[in-house]
Amino acid sequence: MLRNQLHVIVKDLLCIDKSICNNIRNITVSAQRCRDVVDRKEMLRSLPAADEGAAGEKAVDVDASIQKRIDTFPTADTPNKLFKGIPFKDLPIFNIRVSPNNTIINFTDAKGFPKLIRSCGIEGFKNTRKGTNIAAQATAITIGTYTTANVLIRCSKRGIKTVRVRVQGLGPGRMSSIKGLQMAGLEIVSITDNTKVSWNPPRPRKQKKL
Repeated sequence: MLRNQLHVIVKDLLCIDKSICNNIRNITVSAQRCRDVVDRKEMLRSLPAADEGAAGEKAVDVDASIQKRIDTFPTADTPNKLFKGIPFKDLPIFNIRVSPNNTIINFTDAKGFPKLIRSCGIEGFKNTRKGTNIAAQATAITIGTYTTANVLIRCSKRGIKTVRVRVQGLGPGRMSSIKGLQMAGLEIVSITDNTKVSWNPPRPRKQKKL
């Protein structure tokens, strides 16, 4: 009798032990899921600088350049100042018309007679690509190469190397077009901003009623 009772108790204990073992979950930690906690600011500092698409789009430290060069701004003697044997008033001019949708570069002589014109649309850029800084830089390189190689311009016996630049308008191609002229081998003597500023702008629209 006692032996039978002991046998039943042992069976019950074994069943309880098995049920406990089945309910216990194995916890494992893999090396792949473990990662170090990194400060977000340190991570952002270690990232490389954002690519702006074309050279020349970064901001220029104007104050540093003014301190380095005294003759940054024009004077009364500037029109007669010689640049590679040519007076400043006789230098040819690149007129850059910048807008959010396109960039037009017009090459004229010192008196303002047009000699050559190129735009992002002529270069083959279509739709929204015309308004990018890459399109403006490619257009400037093309017209600058034509100017230096003297392919289409017969105003002088040799290619033109020293020029003036006038920029008008606001858009992504302002700095990149100037950089494109430099990449074409041109020496830019002066950069003039002729962007029109309205001192009496149109009346703003009335506020929306809520």
